[in-house]
Amino acid sequence: MISVKSLSFRYPGGKDVLKGVSIAAERGACLGIVGPNGSGKTTLLKCLSRAVDTPHGSVLLDGEDVANIPRRDIARIIAVVPQDSSFGFDFTAQEVVAMGRYPHLGRFEFENPKSGAIVRHAMDRTKTWLLRDKPVMQLSGGERQRVIIARALAQEPKVLLLDEPTKDLDIRHSLDILNLIKRMNKEENITVIGVFHDLNLCARYCRKVAILKDGRVLAQGGTAKVLTPVNIMRAFGVRTEVTYTDGRVRVDVL
Repeated sequence: MISVKSLSFRYPGGKDVLKGVSIAAERGACLGIVGPNGSGKTTLLKCLSRAVDTPHGSVLLDGEDVANIPRRDIARIIAVVPQDSSFGFDFTAQEVVAMGRYPHLGRFEFENPKSGAIVRHAMDRTKTWLLRDKPVMQLSGGERQRVIIARALAQEPKVLLLDEPTKDLDIRHSLDILNLIKRMNKEENITVIGVFHDLNLCARYCRKVAILKDGRVLAQGGTAKVLTPVNIMRAFGVRTEVTYTDGRVRVDVL
């Protein structure tokens, strides 16, 4: 289980980005985070992964405060697919994916047969193996995003944090990646917390949803309970029609 309790956060010299946020995801949960721009979604993921320190409130991983867990140990448990990734050097796609194995390797170990097989498997699953020798900076935005997702899978995480995972992906690759993540969530019991821009994609793949607005949790719970016209109006200021068909939620802007 991963959770935040009464979490508040501000960047140096800035205003509060998160204000008393409390959210929990049980082991094997699939939780979607939605909200307007500037509501604190990306910052929340940074707090969960300990990319930033959180002096106000706590982030707990199986009941233990992440501030007390070495970052290398956290990297064995939590993998992150950020919204934007930049590289100081022009690594090949395979080298980027292999970076996901670093938390599992010994101090002076660069690769071993097991890690090599895991990297190949992650690239096969994301359809990036044919790109393995290409410099990552020469890839399209969608190809690079799939490589970053493969890197996260190569970490063999128990928790997967996704910040707009389908950014730059076309419809086919978006569905391929989200279907893969859904299978991993179901079959491998991986906890998934994802920030989504598209409410319908969030509703399709997440069993629970939390809406952030101005750094606070506006609503959280089951997808059908949270994605209502009233909550969407309160969060985004737009009128919508929400329908329920065969257990699926669909949101249409009016």
